[in-house]
Amino acid sequence: MAQLFEVHPDNPQPRFLRQAAQMLQAGGLGAIPTDSSYAFVCRLDDKAAAEALRRVRGVDEKHHLTLLCRDLSELANYAMVDNRQYRLLKLATPGPYTFILPATKEVPRRLSHPSRRTIGLRVPDHRVTQDLLALFGEPLLSTTLIPPGDSEPMNDAAQVCDRLDRQLQFVLDAGACPAQPTTVLDLSQGDEPVLVRQGRGELARLGLQLD
Repeated sequence: MAQLFEVHPDNPQPRFLRQAAQMLQAGGLGAIPTDSSYAFVCRLDDKAAAEALRRVRGVDEKHHLTLLCRDLSELANYAMVDNRQYRLLKLATPGPYTFILPATKEVPRRLSHPSRRTIGLRVPDHRVTQDLLALFGEPLLSTTLIPPGDSEPMNDAAQVCDRLDRQLQFVLDAGACPAQPTTVLDLSQGDEPVLVRQGRGELARLGLQLD
């Protein structure tokens, strides 16, 4: 049965975040707010939790999962980034952008794309997410909170708790999110970024004009 924690969006209560972090450390799944939409999260190096994350989202191993990182220095531990890509990432972080990049050896092979060895990474601009990441001490594996059969992210934490009560251990309720997924850019296919999905992140902020 999912536990609902009502947290302040700008000053989240540490005791609730500690309880959520303990549930993640024990292999649980959670739903948390971000600067784009709510997201499913679990511990990075827990195989069973990652499989449960894919099941609750209704995706297979070819769907890019995303690592939520605290900052660019942490992101660089999990992705191979050249100087040009780093400049782009610096413009976009923190913010509602996901970047597909070649994964380093720090990323378990079962979590990267099976044929391309790539992974999604992002640095969210949301106080609750950032405080949870700081408390947890490592990136969280995540995917947009879109239940199987739906096309749009869920935006109401209480509804998430009701609908997915038996599949999640906790939901952090910090109020409504923008209910729009991140903008996804693939930086692994050559010199130019490839727009995979236009979401909340504006391309103009990055100085890009992509088809």
